Amino acid sequence: MSHHPAFRAIGGAVKELARDTVTTSAELIKITVPVVIVTKILEELGLIVYISMALEPVMNLMGLPGALGLVWATGIMTTLYAAVGVYAVLAPGLELTGGQVTVLCSVMLIAHSLPVEMSITKRAGAGLLPVGAIRLLGALFYGVILYHLCSTFGIWQEPARIFFQADTGEETLTAWATTQLFNLGLIVVIIFCILVAMRLMKVVGLLALLEWLLKPVLPLFGMSHRAAPLTVVGMIVGIAYGGALIIRETTTGGMDSREKFNSLALMSLSHGLVEDTLLMLAIGGKLAGIFWGRLLFSLLVIFILVRVIDHFSRSRTTAA
Repeated sequence: MSHHPAFRAIGGAVKELARDTVTTSAELIKITVPVVIVTKILEELGLIVYISMALEPVMNLMGLPGALGLVWATGIMTTLYAAVGVYAVLAPGLELTGGQVTVLCSVMLIAHSLPVEMSITKRAGAGLLPVGAIRLLGALFYGVILYHLCSTFGIWQEPARIFFQADTGEETLTAWATTQLFNLGLIVVIIFCILVAMRLMKVVGLLALLEWLLKPVLPLFGMSHRAAPLTVVGMIVGIAYGGALIIRETTTGGMDSREKFNSLALMSLSHGLVEDTLLMLAIGGKLAGIFWGRLLFSLLVIFILVRVIDHFSRSRTTAA
């Protein structure tokens, strides 16, 4: 029975899933554990208060407590998973609403891992300053819009569901370490669930459907039919893969500089539409805000940006 092809296929899929979970979790732990330890040290030294105060003006624009600025700053400089590790430490002590968690998740989805991802977009042909400005200002602008929509119309004002454990109140390192181990274990479970969900989506054709929906509209955003499929892949899978495809296409001379910039700018605002979205859903973000709203916002920003650049290019040509 165990030699039946179906059982072998299932066994192979389970082994691959387990291997991917272990690999991804190992990478997560290498990044997250030092970040969580540094956060604890900052907390013990009383520096979290000062960091929160420094970040409070920006976070308040989006209706968020200053302490969450440390979560976003961690995500900007490292990874979303490291940011989730800091969120696991801080969130249980904050009284957050579903709307606030959604705003935080949304800005992290737009602006995270900037040192790594911007180096990729630079290699692919987009300048550091324009892409950095698009991501940081885009995240802030979308966060402000989403906050005002939520507060004005009373959307997602219920208390957020925080799945992570708070500190027990005991001032022992053992108690703190136990709590963090639980939270890390929970993140590993989340990773496993995300990997399962992505495989199921691929099997039932949801990823192909998303690609089919996006591909026809991208020419409206300054991309040819040749560039659109590469952009869609980057939006769904992530900047690392999408950027690599564009770098490869560039070597063949298949894309001009304007088209590359438009593609990379859109990818910068909306990428990892499956994995990253699932991660933010797992910590309490609402799908309408972190997926549909972000996607529509990204398309609108690039639509306007393309036309503004075209207008100035025509004006410069006419003047010359």
